[in-house]
Amino acid sequence: MATHTGPSRIPGTPGTPRVLRAMNDRAALDLLVAHGPLTRTRISELTGLSKPTASQLLARLEETGLVRSRSKESGRPGPNALLYEIEPTAAHVAALSADPHGISAVVADITGTVVGRARVEADSVAEDVRHRTAQLVKEAVDGALRDAGLGSTEPHTTVIGTPGAIDPQSGELRYAPHLPGWHSRTLRAELAEVLGTPVTIENDVNLAAMAEQHAGAAQDHDDFTLVWVDNGTGAAIVVGGVLLRGATGGAGEIGYMPLPGAPLARGGPGEYAAANAGGGFQSLVSVPAVRRLADGKPLAEALADLSVREETARRLANGIAAVVAVVDPQLVVLSGAVARTGGEELRALVERELTGLALPRPLLRLSEVADDPILGGALLSALAQARDEVFDTA
Repeated sequence: MATHTGPSRIPGTPGTPRVLRAMNDRAALDLLVAHGPLTRTRISELTGLSKPTASQLLARLEETGLVRSRSKESGRPGPNALLYEIEPTAAHVAALSADPHGISAVVADITGTVVGRARVEADSVAEDVRHRTAQLVKEAVDGALRDAGLGSTEPHTTVIGTPGAIDPQSGELRYAPHLPGWHSRTLRAELAEVLGTPVTIENDVNLAAMAEQHAGAAQDHDDFTLVWVDNGTGAAIVVGGVLLRGATGGAGEIGYMPLPGAPLARGGPGEYAAANAGGGFQSLVSVPAVRRLADGKPLAEALADLSVREETARRLANGIAAVVAVVDPQLVVLSGAVARTGGEELRALVERELTGLALPRPLLRLSEVADDPILGGALLSALAQARDEVFDTA
């Protein structure tokens, strides 16, 4: 899956020294991001540049404040050559995850190191405050910046993960009626105004899939579907390394998918008011649905009951089979609270139930992202956007 908005546009004519220098600069910076500190000799080897050219490149990047040098640690094998690394303070980014109860935020430097965190509850700003949602986001970002010791620094790039998706035509958040205050068509402008930086709003399950492909169960696949089963239910569909979004941004909103045994989610997204109401696939497999199977017991207790676990697996398999029949992915990744709590026992039951339901037989894996995958994906997206601009030396 692409984790950035595309290659930077470099002014000039292809093949000119200016363009070639910018391309070499970016290649070296990407290597330093991927590998950490490197010597001039190693950078020369990895880029294929001569040592004098590599020296000129590194001097140029130091002068622009993108790279810094330090002496190699004494006592380690090899000559006492300088090590070059990304200057962490060249830029900072903010990543956020919004839910009905509040907003979580992290701030990271341009290397991807998280330096600050914050959590703001939804009731911390009164409902009658103008642009309340934007104020909540600002509180979360400011809290993470303070935690990082960055004071009033403005992040270079901000990415927010939310349930639902931004309609590319209207700019309105759809498929998330349980997030009051997030449906204004001017929300992105309001957020940019209070934060002082452009803001990207992305579907939370899409971000979880990005994190899964970067450092989780989907690292070796360009065709996969992530099925998120939590208080809400959704999917991220990646085909040929490209995220499928759909005409209104709603590709993967499988919570609304009609299935036998579930009431229809009639009336459209605007009337599908809560994770435990309405109809469709979500009403069968979400956290509230699983708890109902166990007379309201906590999720862990509910899924410890074999009969509840088996019924949940059957329901999940029915929904996944419908997705597989249309998309035919190489891999299905199970993520979210239901999958995490059910663990390998639930995964194995779902795999068994899938046998015979769908002709394609994709691999079925549990999520391998240890931390919050939505925040992780938002951070990856923010870093990719920031680096495309900050690392453009043309």
